[in-house]
Amino acid sequence: MWTASSVLNPKQREESLNALRTEHFDVLVLGGGVTGAGVALDAVTRGLKTALVESQDYAAGTSSRSSKLIHGGLRYLEQYDFKLVREALHERELMVTTQAPHLVKPLSFLYPLHHKVRERTYVGAGLALYDALRGLQRALPNHKHLSHKKVQEIAPCLDPKIVIGGIEYFDAQVDDARHTMMIQRTAAMYGAHSLTRARVEELIREGGKVVGARVTDLLTGESINVRSRVVIMAAGVWTNELHEKFGVKSNYTVRMSKGVHILLPKSAIASETGMILKTAISVLFIIPWDNKWLVGTTDTDYTGDKVNPVATKEDIDYILREANKVLLRPLTNEDILGAFAGLRPLVSQSKAALSTKTSREHMVDRAEPGFVSIAGGKYTTYRVMAKDAVDAAAPDLPSTLVDSITKHIPILGAPGFQALVNSTERLASEFGISVESVNHLLNRHGSDIFEVGALITQDSSLSAPLCDGLPYLRAEIAYAVSHEGAMSVIDVIARRTRISFESGDYGRSVSDAVAELIAPILGWSEEQKQASLVEFLAFAKSESESAAK
Repeated sequence: MWTASSVLNPKQREESLNALRTEHFDVLVLGGGVTGAGVALDAVTRGLKTALVESQDYAAGTSSRSSKLIHGGLRYLEQYDFKLVREALHERELMVTTQAPHLVKPLSFLYPLHHKVRERTYVGAGLALYDALRGLQRALPNHKHLSHKKVQEIAPCLDPKIVIGGIEYFDAQVDDARHTMMIQRTAAMYGAHSLTRARVEELIREGGKVVGARVTDLLTGESINVRSRVVIMAAGVWTNELHEKFGVKSNYTVRMSKGVHILLPKSAIASETGMILKTAISVLFIIPWDNKWLVGTTDTDYTGDKVNPVATKEDIDYILREANKVLLRPLTNEDILGAFAGLRPLVSQSKAALSTKTSREHMVDRAEPGFVSIAGGKYTTYRVMAKDAVDAAAPDLPSTLVDSITKHIPILGAPGFQALVNSTERLASEFGISVESVNHLLNRHGSDIFEVGALITQDSSLSAPLCDGLPYLRAEIAYAVSHEGAMSVIDVIARRTRISFESGDYGRSVSDAVAELIAPILGWSEEQKQASLVEFLAFAKSESESAAK
């Protein structure tokens, strides 16, 4: 009997672990970032028996450290990559309207202009094309030109001597780590098994074909041979390392580029809209983030630690310097509440490659029978990347493989979301919390708000905020481990919430409270609780100290 559930927790982990021990899968996915989660969802909704393993946590790498934008990529227009822009804009419209309206929100941006005629004509033409490439489905408004006076009204932070006008356009925003985790929960709802803290040691080959992988459960040390028709690897910046480890001769390589963001208080920048600033090497985004500002990003080659990339003083100085070129009130290091760094997996094709499929800045490679890998791409186009990866695995799958249907699959929490938005006062009364807290929960959990509300009904103390100054309720901390697969203090503070860069102290002040809330749900001993706290404090120390160097 099929009893699939969207819940990710210790009980689910044990059930998935047992399935990996005993069952034969069609698809085994390596990697729990947005692409891996997307592959799991694509495969399982095509009727394929699917499992996913991840050595850390869902979205532990690049997928929790992006600019948190769902966008077409204005800069790709300058490279004449119209296909990529069109595809990304189409995905953006899908996410805002039907796939994830509870998680992906429209966001306005101002493009400041510095020259009266030539620049307005050039940029305006580009934004007109940006709007047109969306096609007929248009959930977001078209761009519009703004006068010098209007720009000063909506963004008085800009120096009127430098900025002579502007153009407003729209993209969208997402909490990347939450979105990734919800994709995986959606895959679980359709029957996919998943296991975090599980490292793949080697591929299993028989008769010249990959037929599975040997996996180590990092919690117990148990070694498991997982059998599968095909292994699909979505390992991001770990791709080269794993290709070498598995003895795979791939037709592409991945290099890392580091992107850094800083978080500022709302008072640091006087503006009613986000902004995009052209720099000598790329663009800089000034992005509203709840009641704060997220500013970034950098683009520098990177060869350091993949697990914990950090923002350096040089990175932060660059961001401040570029932003201050147009701001009346200069930003300083004292304004910064937090910072984080992420790594982009940039792909390049081998000259000898014949089978590698190159498109949309990502590459899919079936390097040998039974093994497919995918890397590169944009967060926005994760669904298309996942579809391409499963399509590439077709020779190793049943001949009855159906086409991808994820275009029509809403992410968990999306169904009924708008009806609940219209019922916030009733929900506030039912759960005994404020309307503001209901809106906060809806925009993080969508229609799963009732599961969070059930925890509050069982224990009214969970309706209280975790701490002053941030909107997270104690119930959300408990829910992170009871339903969302969090297994440590870091998982909760850095990914299920974004307290690690929002709090101003990298989450240190709430770490004890978080540990106390999650320990009984995870069945921790006092020693296990303290070990998780020590692990988190080392993470916070690394994140905070690097920026001062």
